[in-house]
Amino acid sequence: MSRRHHVTSGPYAPPVPARELTVRSADGARLHVEVHGPDGAPAVVLAHGWTCSTAFWAAQVRDLAADHRVVAYDQRGHGRSPASPACSTDALADDLEAVLGAALAPGERAVVAGHSMGGMTVLAAVGRPAFQEHAAAVLLCSTGSSQLVAASTVLPLRAGPVRTWLTRRILGSRAPLGPVTPLARRILKYGTMGPGSAPHMVEACARIVHGCPRTVRHAWSQVLDLLDLDHAVRELTVPAEVLVGAADRLTPPAQARALAAALPRCAGLTELPGIGHMTPVEAPELVTARIRALVSGHVRVSSHVDVKEDA
Repeated sequence: MSRRHHVTSGPYAPPVPARELTVRSADGARLHVEVHGPDGAPAVVLAHGWTCSTAFWAAQVRDLAADHRVVAYDQRGHGRSPASPACSTDALADDLEAVLGAALAPGERAVVAGHSMGGMTVLAAVGRPAFQEHAAAVLLCSTGSSQLVAASTVLPLRAGPVRTWLTRRILGSRAPLGPVTPLARRILKYGTMGPGSAPHMVEACARIVHGCPRTVRHAWSQVLDLLDLDHAVRELTVPAEVLVGAADRLTPPAQARALAAALPRCAGLTELPGIGHMTPVEAPELVTARIRALVSGHVRVSSHVDVKEDA
């Protein structure tokens, strides 16, 4: 599990959940799940990205939980979910399917929002029965479906084999990130955030990312390197909105445009000037507003919601 390094005050301090669940995935992997907000409210499910945790969604959870039931979970090996030797897109899909089945009532529909690897999780799960039962609409934040390493512009080099090889070595490094120092914050800001990101945003992201164990970071980097979910984009038949920062170096806007062009029911593509890869932290109000709009347009509130404990 990740070390629980996150800020403890300010807008990015994780709120206390109304309840916590331990959900078992198909292979027995344990997943830490948090539920926020009132029972019976319209549901939102949040899937975080590579090297992050539920803490990454703190701003969205705090706002949405006033009148939504928000389900956030730690991907395996991240946050409070133990690591597993099974690292694959199938495992990501299994985990999301398990969370949906455990945290939502039969037939209950929700907006599912995924950031980065969380968006890839959504794509991996599109054919699963639980996803088809529960997903009313989707928000894909700062994500892509294939060619992630080749498309990355973290290194300021011309696209081609040399840049791809070097990027693969950097993103797949087994080196420890160490403590959050001024130099570490500058590196993380350059690679993952927009140039105008405020210091408290950078600090919040750095604490979360540096808390991810290097073995977990490396294992999932290999999955992202080989990612090919282009077919899944064409099979995502619920309304799906795409959001990307114009300054995103990890999943650049070209990735988002390709998603939007391939989606059967694209609900919109938004490119945010000056924003990098960490959209929920860098543009919290806008991301929250997009989720709210999708809920308003596509989720009907059930008269009875029964959240299952320790699934």
